[in-house]
Amino acid sequence: MLRWLIGGGREPQGLAEKSPLQTIGEEQTQNPYTELLVLKAHHDIVRYLVQLDDSRFASAGDDGTVVVWNAQTGEKLLELNGHTQKITAIITLPCLETCEEKNQLILTASADRTVIEWDCDTGRQVQKVSCFQSTVKCLAVLQRLDVWLSGGNDLCVWNRKLDLLCKTSHLSDTGITALIEIPKNCVVAAVGKELNVSFVSGSHVGELIVWDTLGWTVQACERNFWDPSPQLDAQREIKLCQKPNDVSIHHLTWDEENVFVAVGRGLYVYNLPMKRVIACQKAAHDSSVLHVAKLPNRQVISCSEDGSVRIWELREKQQLSVEPAPTGFFNMWGFGRVNKQASHPAKKQQENATSCSLELIGDLIGHSSSVEMFLYFEDHGLVTCSADHLIILWKNGERESGLRSLKLFQKLEENGDLYLSV
Repeated sequence: MLRWLIGGGREPQGLAEKSPLQTIGEEQTQNPYTELLVLKAHHDIVRYLVQLDDSRFASAGDDGTVVVWNAQTGEKLLELNGHTQKITAIITLPCLETCEEKNQLILTASADRTVIEWDCDTGRQVQKVSCFQSTVKCLAVLQRLDVWLSGGNDLCVWNRKLDLLCKTSHLSDTGITALIEIPKNCVVAAVGKELNVSFVSGSHVGELIVWDTLGWTVQACERNFWDPSPQLDAQREIKLCQKPNDVSIHHLTWDEENVFVAVGRGLYVYNLPMKRVIACQKAAHDSSVLHVAKLPNRQVISCSEDGSVRIWELREKQQLSVEPAPTGFFNMWGFGRVNKQASHPAKKQQENATSCSLELIGDLIGHSSSVEMFLYFEDHGLVTCSADHLIILWKNGERESGLRSLKLFQKLEENGDLYLSV
């Protein structure tokens, strides 16, 4: 385990001249994550992180191993070995309220066509299912019904004893790639390219749809996100990007008001009440953005194939009133009726202009390869995993310095040295 102290920003890369990638200087005054711990335990790409409780998390990836970590110290607590191929899904399994033992359980699926239930407190392999005909690509837990689901070429429903309750087969050649619970004990299954998340879905062709999950009607649809630059013609629609990979919606998340979307190399904030994009960074990273999350204090974090983790702040823009200029003969005297056609572009531009901006406040450079995903702990910082086989625990430098000083004073007080020095 290595501990580093960092204080500088990323130097502009060779492609900076061709790309409008936003950079930040060495003085990252609003970036609290100035210390990091590098955790080594995996021998291949680390793709998954899952939070177990307020102080622990688990990591998994292509080496088929699950590792349980202490989020505060970075200590490796357990290593769970049972799969023979890469892990394809991981999820926590809540304990029953009536159960006396409150151990933390997880489910892991693998390309070896098995699903294993683990006890993360003891490291014990509780149960194992080996009857799958194809790789399980996703898992979901319906806590109200006390069942869990596995998705691949088949959709299966299991009880807590790992008995198969029902199964539906042959959905498509690509199989189910995501599962999520919605009201009335229903589940949305993403088949093929579309990723459906609660009432919002995003596709590999850059299409964002807001659904009414009760009637399955489309509430809003965004196919083309516009460029907010005032120099552009307001009536002209701007495509996301030209390449297919650059229009793919790789990940999205939401709060009560906004949907935060990773589109190609960019980040977009889609406001649900207004039904439009209110902020964007079309070149947030050098490569595709793989994961995005909303943090407290109107902050957004993103990670990318370029190996970087970036922190953004969603800021309100000062709205400038646009008054259309009068036209015609009376214009020379400063009065006259406004030409409606002349005012239309200005009005259209005002409607399409983004009302917020995403400002870069932190650039976390530590990984040497693609950053697959991250976790946020309110008290312990950020955790990132990468294709470089490493996990990095990003720490709030000011908070950690205070904790070290507190421990030092406590140690001096225990030994009586504090009073002697006074």
